[in-house]
Amino acid sequence: MKDTEKNKLFTELVAQYSEKLYWTIRRIVLNHDDANDVMQNVFVKAWNNLDQFEERSKPSTWLYRIAINESLDFLRRKRDFVAYDSDLTDGVGSRLVADEYFDGDATQAALQAAIAKLPDVQRVVFNLRYYEEMKYSEMSSLLNTSEGSLKASYHIAVKKIYNHLLSKNT
Repeated sequence: MKDTEKNKLFTELVAQYSEKLYWTIRRIVLNHDDANDVMQNVFVKAWNNLDQFEERSKPSTWLYRIAINESLDFLRRKRDFVAYDSDLTDGVGSRLVADEYFDGDATQAALQAAIAKLPDVQRVVFNLRYYEEMKYSEMSSLLNTSEGSLKASYHIAVKKIYNHLLSKNT
């Protein structure tokens, strides 16, 4: 691929997918600055691997796969520096409300806190299904897992979120 073609294609990918990828990443890592850092890594990887993109999948699937993997890698690296996983998820609601980029209310902050308590895979599946309204078939190709296990992960995630929100209100 010529440099001019690569530049044009990359510019189109960034313009078309930046906002959706940002929100996908943000819902996984929760923090605006962290989401920007992860997103920068996503586009660096995309740029470096653009010549290898074989169009066996849609560009959106390819970018989502990179974004999710980068987000999960970021969380794993972050956990290496934190003694307990609960240190990452405790107080998420209050940190979100204090975040100048968070435009939700207390209910949205409570929902995000409940989502933050989920294991990584359940969090990703919940976010993709609930916020992105992604079909299980698309998630299956994106995450390389069966639709049945994705449905089970989503169902379990919803139940955990419900129980978490219920326990906070009692």
